[in-house]
Parts: sequence; C-alpha cells; structure tokens
Amino acid sequence: MRTLRNSVGIWAFGPNVTRFVPAGYHPEAAGESMLERTRRVAAALHDLVDGLEYHYPGELDEDSAGPILDVLREHGMSIPILASGLHPDPTYALGSLVNPDPSLRRRALEVNLRAVDLAASIGAGFVIWPGAEGYNYPFQRDYARAWEWLVEGIARITAHAAGRGVKVYLEHKNSEPAMKVLMRNLGMTLYVIEKVRQRGVDVSNLLVNMDWQHLLMNGENLAEYAALLAAEGRLGHQHANDGWGVFDDDNVVGTNFFMQALELAVVLQDVDYGANGELLGYDLYPYTEDQVQAVRRAVLQWEFIWDLAARIDRRALEEARGRADALGGQRAVYRALGLDEDFEAEVVRRRSAHRAVQR
Repeated sequence: MRTLRNSVGIWAFGPNVTRFVPAGYHPEAAGESMLERTRRVAAALHDLVDGLEYHYPGELDEDSAGPILDVLREHGMSIPILASGLHPDPTYALGSLVNPDPSLRRRALEVNLRAVDLAASIGAGFVIWPGAEGYNYPFQRDYARAWEWLVEGIARITAHAAGRGVKVYLEHKNSEPAMKVLMRNLGMTLYVIEKVRQRGVDVSNLLVNMDWQHLLMNGENLAEYAALLAAEGRLGHQHANDGWGVFDDDNVVGTNFFMQALELAVVLQDVDYGANGELLGYDLYPYTEDQVQAVRRAVLQWEFIWDLAARIDRRALEEARGRADALGGQRAVYRALGLDEDFEAEVVRRRSAHRAVQR
C-alpha cells in the first residue's frame, strides 16, 4: 500500500480571522513573519508532514522563498504547492482575471505568470482557486464576457506553465469570497479545461485540485468525482478537510463525512493515486482549536482511514458493486470496521438475552 506524501497550507496557522472576530481567534500569530511562522510549524510537524503550501505573493514571493526553503530543508520538508493569492488584495475586490478594468486584469495576469515562474524555480505545482472571480448580485455581470475573461486568463497561465514544466491545478468552489463564484462546480471546472484546450493550449498538465469541503458544499460525492477525474486523467491534487457541508468549514479530516472519506480512500488506492507524485494536501482552518494539534489530528485520522480502506475486501466489494448491491457493499466495508461474524453472533446473543429478561 502506497504511503502518500502530504502537505498543509500555511494559512492554517495564522490569526484565523472571521468577520465576527476580525482580530482572529489566534491573535498571538498576528505578529509573526512568514519566516517565523514557517519555523514554528516545521519544528512542530516535520514528523508527520512533508511540505507546506503557500499563496503568492502574500505568503511567499521571490524575496522570501529562499529563507523559507532553507528553514523547511532543515526539517526535511519542501514547498510542493504554490497557489494564486490575489483574493485578499482589496485592489481586486471585483475580481482579478475577470476585473472590469483591463489594466487590473493585465496586472493580475502578470502576477500569476510570475507565480508560475517561482513555482518552476522551486519545483512546485500551481493552484488556481478563482474564489473572487464571480459576482454578488443579479444584473452585476455580463456573464458571457466574464467567462471569456476567466477562460482567457487561465489559458494564458496554463500556456506559460506548460512552457515551464509546471502543473496547474484548478480548484472550484461555489461561494466565498464572491457569493457566486463562476467556476463553482466540477462540471464547470472541466468546461474551463475544455475551453482552454480549444484555444490550442497544451492542457496535459491542467488538472483538478479536489477540495473536499468545496465538493461537499455542492452535494458532490468525493469518491465518484475522484473516480471520474482519474478516468479522464485530470486527478491532480487533494485538499483534505471536512465540515458540515454548507460552509467552507475546513475542519479536521474524518469528523463529519467519515464514510465519504473512507470511500474516497478506496478509490485513491485503486487508481494508484500518488504514483506520479500526487500529494494529499491538508486545507484546514482551525478557528478555535490548537492549530498544530488540529493538523496532527487530521493527519492521524486520515492515515487511520487510509489503513481501513486497505483492509476492505476488494473482491467482495467488487462483486457487490457489480450487482449494484448496496447492502453487500456495506457488508464488505463494515467487516473492515469490525462488524464480522463474531460481532453478528454477539448481537443475536445480546438481543436474545434482552428478550428473555423482558419476559
């Protein structure tokens, strides 16, 4: 069984602000430099985590990359993922790649191209999460024009990345910070890839980053979409998290949607995810929890789920799925969880004893 390399977003370790607590639940982190934060996180988590992810340019840029990489290398860690990060900049309140001001669209594109160059220089992939590329009200946007700008921007970034040998990962989300994000589901993400391909751009390394909570917010089944993406050669990266399914909670893995995470682990194992260097990245936001302990818990719970998935009898599972036998599939899964013949016999004995007492 393959052990997946992993990473965690450095944003998990900041002040963790909300609009109700603008100073954040962790104000002690507000005064840290990114170098100091990296040093703190690397020292605490290098035994469980292989690398850290950063947004460009707010969390990592050309000037800070060298010192931060030096700290990570001291702990045997790396930067496997760099992400586009213009959404916190109020300059781009109306979007970056879809901003109605052409000068701001050009500036945003230039920033993303520089980010790709930095990713190439440090051996990282590049995530595009267009969370601010959308709208908040009806009648706010010329939809066709906004989509044209979005596709054109991603096409330009993808073409540049192809020339630099950088993989690009598209990450969808339905809402926040824009209330209606344009690329808000997996179908729209694949639509973007197809539209980029139609422009004559090499899309062989234009893949999908599955943020689990973003899928759950849409009612999208993690395992189903991972299987479909793998079949299409588009399964690129994972942002592992959990939550209640209505907001981007970014909670610890395996807390709410345990069974979906377990089925996803089965699919990832069966498609040999990780064979081409794919990672499991943790995208967490521990609002009120100890940040380091939240990440440790997420890693440990995922590894437990991963081992459980490996214990599921694949032959029994395949036979059940071949008949679309829901109960047979559940039986195969629950046997790995400990519901075996001995437990079944114990339940019968327990219930029989209960009835005897009631008489």
